[in-house]
Amino acid sequence: MRPLRNPVVQTVLAWLLAAWMRFCFATIRWTYDNRSVAEGVWDHGGGVLCAFWHSRIGLSPACWPLDRAQPAKALISLSPDGQFIAKAVARQGFPAVRGSSANKDKAAASKGGTQALRDGLKQLKIGALAITPDGPRGPARQMAEGLPLMAKLSGAPVLFIGMSCNPAIRLGSWDRAVLPLPFGRGVIAYDIDHFPEGGELSAVAADWTARLNAVEARADAITGLTPA
Repeated sequence: MRPLRNPVVQTVLAWLLAAWMRFCFATIRWTYDNRSVAEGVWDHGGGVLCAFWHSRIGLSPACWPLDRAQPAKALISLSPDGQFIAKAVARQGFPAVRGSSANKDKAAASKGGTQALRDGLKQLKIGALAITPDGPRGPARQMAEGLPLMAKLSGAPVLFIGMSCNPAIRLGSWDRAVLPLPFGRGVIAYDIDHFPEGGELSAVAADWTARLNAVEARADAITGLTPA
């Protein structure tokens, strides 16, 4: 049995990861780029889709101030690795919606995508939903159509979030995931858009891929983190 398939191992590792993240976030010197965009979303309240690449999940709790922003949930895959991530993120105050942001037809067939879509749209009536639109298996930094579909159906704005820190641990995973190290520099950059009237899912996904890559590149440029 793979270790992450063991519920006890999952729980212990999730607790350790959550504790490490809290320690790092408390010691990192944070800078915010275009934060007024996010503040407008927080002041308005209601539904919002929060998009960041899968590689930055380990930094994501730092981008959403629970004492100010609307309540948020995270869309996390049904895989065993996703279960581990769901437990770690929940300990940071972000309960999970389980499913996939992959292509909607493939998701419905194999990843609980239909139920995740329903649950995600329900969450968007009251608060924020965080999505990694290249998850759970990539290709890295290429957006599937799940995020544009949710934006189209819900009418909610999409907040693109680029997160970076330096120094950091870069894992050898498919997404070259970034984990924070303490006492470094961190940047959170924001951008925003809505699903365009009459837009095609594939075209919007391509445009938003570029937008999300750009906001992450802005954050990396400020911290000096070498791109994957």
